[in-house]
Amino acid sequence: MKAAVMTKPFEIELVELPVPPVGPDEVLVKVMAVGVCGSDLHYYEHGRIGPYVVKKPIILGHECAGVVVACGEKANRFAPGDRVAIEPGVTCGRCDACKQGRYNLCPDVQFLATPPVDGAFVQYIVHREDFLFPIPDHLSYEEAALNEPFSVGIHALKRAGFQPGQTVAIIGMGPVGLMAVAAAKSFGASRIIVSDVETNRMKAAEALGATDSVPAGDQAAAEIVRLTGGLGVDVALETAGHPRALKTALSSLCRGGKLAIVGLPPVDEVGFQVPFICDNEIDIYGIFRYANTYPQGIQFLSSGLLDIQTMITDRYPLEQTKEALERARTNKAGSLKVMVYPNPTA
Repeated sequence: MKAAVMTKPFEIELVELPVPPVGPDEVLVKVMAVGVCGSDLHYYEHGRIGPYVVKKPIILGHECAGVVVACGEKANRFAPGDRVAIEPGVTCGRCDACKQGRYNLCPDVQFLATPPVDGAFVQYIVHREDFLFPIPDHLSYEEAALNEPFSVGIHALKRAGFQPGQTVAIIGMGPVGLMAVAAAKSFGASRIIVSDVETNRMKAAEALGATDSVPAGDQAAAEIVRLTGGLGVDVALETAGHPRALKTALSSLCRGGKLAIVGLPPVDEVGFQVPFICDNEIDIYGIFRYANTYPQGIQFLSSGLLDIQTMITDRYPLEQTKEALERARTNKAGSLKVMVYPNPTA
């Protein structure tokens, strides 16, 4: 099989590798679509994300979906030909976090494209069957792959206790922020206010269900409060990974509001308006990936309520994985989601 291997930052080589053997509880999946994620770009550019360092050649890519080719002797949930979405983090199932249902916090998780685990820019992948989820025939492989960033938004809203009819502000309209808009619409938000520096990304958010767009800047929070009649929003999601965006998200909240921090800023410590947090009893939630979201995400994506295909702006075959990464890296103003196809669709 073919695989796109990152040998060092900014270097991708197309190589031939053996198709991986299938373990007893595993499934061999023919990978049909893989989305380029911001973490892929970070590894591609810098060779590390925090403590996760690329020390040997690695295959990137973790937003993926495909079709089952073979099943291990103890894997009985799927059959060859089944179409599946792949949840990329395989957890131990035995630690306290897993037993509490918060398996995203499992210390032994094996997450695709997180060193030293290889990812999905490859024609075939082996994955434990309990982290594969069936998708209906009318849901495209691209949409199923986008269930991964979609799950981040679902998890953030669930952590913040979001309820139908509430208002939400989402600060930062990268792919995760855009999918958070789709999640908020799916959860029945009465008003979805978005903010970003790029006009085209705010227009994309409106196509996904945003009701209002506010240009990023020092006056963004005040404008969000004004749009809510001076009250502020019930929930704010920070998805930009920028200290200024975090300040905007916090300042846009109503009394008793809830802040979910999704994006990671470039510095470890940022300032917080502690009097505002205390005086208004603001609840703050850290968001790390997701847990127990894939079935609900597939249900939302399959409902016809969302036009997720508008997110996909660029398409590349596996042989052009480097070009796909460069496109996503250098065209942030024009590209929303870049998709790689390891196998022909026919």
